[in-house]
Amino acid sequence: MLFRGLTGCALGGAFGLALLATGAAAQEPDRIFDKSTVWRPLTPNDKLVVYGIDDPVVGGVACHYTQPEKGGIKGTLGLAEDVSDISLACRQVGPVSFKEKFKQGEVVFSERRSLIFKSMQIVRGCDAKRNTLIYMVYSDKVIQGSPKNSTSTVPLMPWGTEVPPKCGDFLR
Repeated sequence: MLFRGLTGCALGGAFGLALLATGAAAQEPDRIFDKSTVWRPLTPNDKLVVYGIDDPVVGGVACHYTQPEKGGIKGTLGLAEDVSDISLACRQVGPVSFKEKFKQGEVVFSERRSLIFKSMQIVRGCDAKRNTLIYMVYSDKVIQGSPKNSTSTVPLMPWGTEVPPKCGDFLR
């Protein structure tokens, strides 16, 4: 569900199609679990939700991120602006393989966080000296941006008998 709370609505469908037009937004995250943080008697609770995604360009790397989701009437209708507090952890989960070259700061995943103005981005980079992939999550606003971010690193390690590739060899 690319645009929570508005599935089935014409407005949600239009925004969902617009999001699918961008390559990074095409991947649907796996919802792993959630934990209620604010109880609401007649509407859905506010929650922290954990999602998982696989890097679409780097096989063997997965990221998990936790983000708050608003409940209440606005949250149910998809009109609440979610806050920018998002945590991130990425790990090597198998032998690493690069499907194509990438550039520093390339978007791995993107998701809209409000009707129009805010989105969340997960971007990837490579520290060639340490052979380590770096993932950063941040939210941005059209008008003023957001300094809230989280970073996770994935040192490329041998998996079984396979020698890991050098991430610097795959930079454009």
